[in-house]
Amino acid sequence: MELLEAISARHSVRAYKETPLSKEIVAILKEKIDVFNRDGNLHIQLVMNEPKAFQRTMAKYGKFRGVTNYIVMAGKKSDDLDERVGYYGEHLVLLAQTLGLNTCWVGLSYSKVPGTYVLADGEKIACYIAIGYGETQGRPHKIKKPEQVSNACDLTPRWFRKGVEAALLAPTAVNQQKFHFEYVGALGGGKHKVVASRKFSIIGYTQLDLGIAKCHFEIGAGKDLFEWA
Repeated sequence: MELLEAISARHSVRAYKETPLSKEIVAILKEKIDVFNRDGNLHIQLVMNEPKAFQRTMAKYGKFRGVTNYIVMAGKKSDDLDERVGYYGEHLVLLAQTLGLNTCWVGLSYSKVPGTYVLADGEKIACYIAIGYGETQGRPHKIKKPEQVSNACDLTPRWFRKGVEAALLAPTAVNQQKFHFEYVGALGGGKHKVVASRKFSIIGYTQLDLGIAKCHFEIGAGKDLFEWA
């Protein structure tokens, strides 16, 4: 499965089977986590065979069931931590989809279990990602039109619209899709420029959502065709 296929196939899944992750899949995930920790200056950690984080009241409220594997998304406190967590975390989510796994971003419906993760001084947990073999493949949700979240039109490049369309398939908190992409052209004969921004939301998580959407945009548009302004 290619990443564009994974974008279309991926849906949030909250109920999981007891099937354990194979050693081969765990090795692939850990290898990528090491890369993303280095590239994104993060402290992502894979926790396996640990059911307590998703057995308490908040998890039941979030309708989670059978979650025993999850990814702790953490890093040093900074203004852009949530965006980096969203960007690199979604790359892990899409990798998991290509490996036949299912996932779900979790902002509140989990408990922090002592001893299951390590935090250095100045670090914090931004969120968790549930991962495993889902009881179902999830289901798609209603999404906005490209023109509602961008300046895509007949005058913008085709790759820009494809990027926006991929971003619209990105998971966001309660499907709020509070992001916006603006094509600003190739100024001074250089690379095409795109501005990514987020809108206000009383729910929050817009910076995390923007990082996830930017990951999708790059895959849909082609990362080499533009640069972020």
